Amino acid sequence: MARILNYISEAFEELKSNVTWPEWAEVQRLTIVVAVFSVLFALATWGVDEFFAKALSNFFNWIKA
Repeated sequence: MARILNYISEAFEELKSNVTWPEWAEVQRLTIVVAVFSVLFALATWGVDEFFAKALSNFFNWIKA
């Protein structure tokens, strides 16, 4: 158990002393960029799903007829 606590302690020390953290303005800007691309990707995925759902529906209706 002491080894696990030592590992966690060293990991936090590493994050505090050796990691270069971005400025708050850059974090906000990049968060907005990620959010916008996430929404665009979700819309694209939804569009492709709708397209294939309608295509398959039309295909099976064509087979039934």
